[in-house]
Amino acid sequence: MSRSRLPPWMTLAVLSGAVLFLCGCGITGPWEYIRNGFKVGPNYCKPPAPVAAEWIQAHNADVQQRHIHDWWTVFQDETLNFLIRTAYEQNPNLRVLSTRILQARAQRGIAAGNLFSQTQQLQGLYANGTANGQSTYFDFTGFNLGWEIDFWGRIRRGIESANANLDASVENYDDALVTLLADVATNYVQYRIAQQRIKIARANVRIQEEILALVEQQEKVGIQRVTKLDVNQARTVLEQTRAMIPSLEITLGQANDTLCTLLGMPPYDLERSLGPGPELGESPMPNTPNWVAVGIPADLLRRRPDVRSAERQVAAQSAQIGIAEADLYPTLAVNGILGYDAISLFGMPPSSGFLGLVTPTFRWKILQYGRIINNVRYQQARLYELIAAYQNKVLTAAREVQIPLRGFLRSQEQAEDLAHAVEAARAALQIGREQFRVGTIPFNTVFNLETAQVQQQDQLAIARGSIALYLINVYRALGGGWEIRLQDASCRMAPTAPLPASAPKATPSEMELPPASPVETK
Repeated sequence: MSRSRLPPWMTLAVLSGAVLFLCGCGITGPWEYIRNGFKVGPNYCKPPAPVAAEWIQAHNADVQQRHIHDWWTVFQDETLNFLIRTAYEQNPNLRVLSTRILQARAQRGIAAGNLFSQTQQLQGLYANGTANGQSTYFDFTGFNLGWEIDFWGRIRRGIESANANLDASVENYDDALVTLLADVATNYVQYRIAQQRIKIARANVRIQEEILALVEQQEKVGIQRVTKLDVNQARTVLEQTRAMIPSLEITLGQANDTLCTLLGMPPYDLERSLGPGPELGESPMPNTPNWVAVGIPADLLRRRPDVRSAERQVAAQSAQIGIAEADLYPTLAVNGILGYDAISLFGMPPSSGFLGLVTPTFRWKILQYGRIINNVRYQQARLYELIAAYQNKVLTAAREVQIPLRGFLRSQEQAEDLAHAVEAARAALQIGREQFRVGTIPFNTVFNLETAQVQQQDQLAIARGSIALYLINVYRALGGGWEIRLQDASCRMAPTAPLPASAPKATPSEMELPPASPVETK
């Protein structure tokens, strides 16, 4: 009985017609398929982002429409510059993210490798036995190749997605770098603020000790206008001021320990390296400028690494739609075998020779269309989610700039007013001490003057530090600082060495810190 079958050309025609029909009524039309470079799924277009034309404070004379890469240099503080550089070279979290870049690069190489033969196998087979008393054997050694033809662009879309993921991993590294440098500067300022506030508290303790001694002396000799109440009031304000010092030392220690972690080193007393800080009455951050360079809001789209990372994630997801849609169509592949075989069956004369075989194949998931279509819909919905997340990231970035920018400008006014208040409080206390000494005013007035001076001086130190903190947060929100990696050919790893036995020097120009690596223990 003979069997009829369609000739190969007719089978190909039927298959081609079915594919064209699917292209015509599927998700990607035939003309779009051609325009996309013979790839199904959408070609990526960068989504729109909501940005303002200018900042609210754009017309303020202290707001400049330009950018500074190494923004920490505006403080003109060599100690801060040293800490920034050390953190960049030694922070372990940066090394974690740098390895993720290597992982994404390797995954991109895997995706690109699928353009070539996906199956490459060297095969060997040997069988020996008897059948009906006759010796039988089979021997084959050959090389097998299999190549899937990327007719629908599934593999090329995979490369597009891998490229976007690689870009996103670089942006994630830059985002961590921006955060790291801003955190170093923030904790350094908080460290200096705590130092300054401790100095203020100790200076007031000395003043209040002198006043207490004077009150106790006058009460002891029996001056009627001075009573035990006055002595207790003087001691109260003294002990309140003393009680501030341990709390401030805790704050100082927290900033110290956080800096150590950011620098990639074990806990260490940084005061031996960073020095005692500015003199009493000076700003915690020397030479904090009264201006800020912010550019325009649209610059956030290209400067903030987290915004760029969100956009790259959208691009990676867009390619996933094409990968999912490619499953709607047949997979075309070519397999080939090239080798040497030897065979002898049922006592027949043995034969041997080279074997070459080419087998075109196709595979079509025609019974899985429900799952495939729903997967395409899932990938599309995921794309819409990432687009919304990207647009929200842009809005959040603009808000994160506006808040510290406003604070930076207003805190300067606050610090200026507090500086006048401190001068007035200092002068009033000096006059009050003299008047109390000669007996023209009661001690309660001096008590109030002491309390006011401590409060005003402490608030001034906080306000001056806030100017620097707001400025740092502005540059953090602008995404500045990641350009430091462009200055080096590669990110250097921290040296491997034991911790030094002696304390490091305390000169900022020749500052030394323990290396990042821990001491090896056996």
